[in-house]
This record gives sequence, C-alpha cells and structure tokens, in this order.
Amino acid sequence: MDIGYVNARVRGMKSRLLVRDELERLMHKPDIDAVVSELERSPYMPEIEKASVRYSGIHCIENALRADLAGTSRKILHMVRDEPFEKYVRISLNKWDIQNIKTVLRGKNIHVPAAEILECVVPAGELDEATFVELAKQPDIRSVIDLLATWEVEYAMPLTRNYDKFHKKRDLAVLEYALDKYYYRRVLAILKGMSHEEAVVRDFVKTEIDVINIKSMLRMIRDGVPPEDGKSILIEGGSIFTPAMLLDLIGKRSIGDALSALAGTPYSFVTDLPVTWADSGNISGYEKELDRFLIRKGIQAFRTDPLSIAVVIGYLWAKNNEITNIRIISRCINAFIPDDEIRQEVLYV
Repeated sequence: MDIGYVNARVRGMKSRLLVRDELERLMHKPDIDAVVSELERSPYMPEIEKASVRYSGIHCIENALRADLAGTSRKILHMVRDEPFEKYVRISLNKWDIQNIKTVLRGKNIHVPAAEILECVVPAGELDEATFVELAKQPDIRSVIDLLATWEVEYAMPLTRNYDKFHKKRDLAVLEYALDKYYYRRVLAILKGMSHEEAVVRDFVKTEIDVINIKSMLRMIRDGVPPEDGKSILIEGGSIFTPAMLLDLIGKRSIGDALSALAGTPYSFVTDLPVTWADSGNISGYEKELDRFLIRKGIQAFRTDPLSIAVVIGYLWAKNNEITNIRIISRCINAFIPDDEIRQEVLYV
C-alpha cells in the first residue's frame, strides 16, 4: 500500500482523536458513570458498548480503552504489512510487547492472580492477547521465561541471560532493565541505514534513550545508588549523553548539579523548573516534563513530510497519549480527586 495512501487514512484517524475541550468536558463529570456516558458519545462508543456487557464503571472504561488501542494497532499493522516501512511501525508497537511482558513478570513476582494481570495487559504489539493469557497462567517468573523461550520469542534471551542475577538479588528491576537494553540495542541495530525515514525514526529512538537515562540518573541520585551500579541500568545509544557522562553526574550526588549539566542541550528546559524540587528530592515533576517533551516530539512527527512514515509514528504517539489521558481522568474521578488536581496530571501537548 502506497505510503501516501496510508498517511491519508491515518490523518483521517487522527481527526477522530479527542480535542482538549472534549477532555476538559470529561474532567468535569461528577462521577465515573457520567464519564462512561460521555465516552459512549465519542469514537470510543463501540468498545464502551462491548465492555459494558461484562463490566461497569472504571472497569468498563479500562477494558474499552485496552480493546480500542489494540484494535488501532492491528488496523495500522494491516495497512503497512509487507511494505518497506512496516519495520518502523513494528519498532514502535514492540514497546507494548516489552511493557506487557514486564506487567506479567511484576504480577508473578508478587503473586497476583492471572485475571488481574491480564486486566493490565494492553495487547497492542506483535504478541497477541492469547499469548499473554498463557503467560499469565504460569506459576512463576522462571516458567514465564521458559514458555517465551519455547515459543522462540526473542525477548526470552535477555531474560534467560539475567535470570540467575535476578534470582540472587530478588530484584525484578534486573530483568526489566535487561528487556529495555535488549529492545533499544536491537532497534538501533535495525536503524543503520542512511535514508530519511531511518534518520527520523533513529533520532526519535535516541531521544527516548536520553529521556529514559536522564530519569534513571535522577532516581539513582535520589536513592544514593553508587555510580558503578548504574552501569547495569543506563542504556547505550542516546543522542546527547553517553552512559559514562551520566555516571559522572551520578557521582556528584546532587540533583541540582546533574540538572545544570543539561543546560545547552534539548533538555535544558528542566533547569527552568522549581529548584525546590531538586532540594527536596522530588523528581516526579522533572519526570513528567521529560515525558511531556518526549510525547510532544513524537506527536510533532505527524506534521512532517506527508510522504514520510513519521506521520504514522506521530499518530501512534498521539493515540497513546489520548488513551493515557482518558485513563488518568477516569481513575481520578473514580477516586473523587478535584478537577484542578486532575488537570496537573493530564499531559496536554
């Protein structure tokens, strides 16, 4: 299918995304049932109606959002199948496979029932829902990894290599970092070409790595993690900072000093944020602004060359951001959180 035709269809899909006024209207609803009713009058109506047969309230919304995002991903994959630019879409959607495997591992680590694990899985990647149903049935983490290996799922490799280390430390972060490192190393190996498409996608992936590493650096400084332990956490391949540079900043033991080093980079905006956050060790504000920067960069790709795969990538970011915002609004209303506090959590870009 011609990229111009694909992008035209994707632009049509983007026109159905909720605008800010519609999200604000959701935010002002008095209770969760009113949110469900509002979503029934939106493009989410088909999935809300299906979910309402089995669920009500917040569970209806959560299941409808999961189904809608999974359906959107399948639709786009179908459009690009067997095309040269298919690999770029798969790179983006594979992040859901990583996230879903982490979700299963986390559930098994704290002995969460399979049904509850599956409620948190979003099958929007290449691994389908049936895959995660079987994984969630496994009795423990070792069994999950073994089943992935039996199916020859590539993500079994980093998990198998790092299982003994996890078992010794009993720290699930060992496996999660191994998955992240494997994913980004594999993606950068794919994006070695010199084409415009490769350059656009590669630049974005490198920015993702930077943001992940900066957030990891801030957490390590806050938690007093020794620089030598950071080697297993930080990811190679960022656009601005190498792991060695970030390890040097971790050694300074000061969030303020680390943030100052971001001056003159695309991430210098964090130096304009309240210094009291750094003084108190509250890094959530910095993390949120870094996330906002990344989402904005992703969505801005939609406005680039109309014959570029960046249009599709930008749409996927916009769609994911919308789903996240609806989920935040719904959960906050369900918890009776005031509008002004909800607004602080929503990521408008």
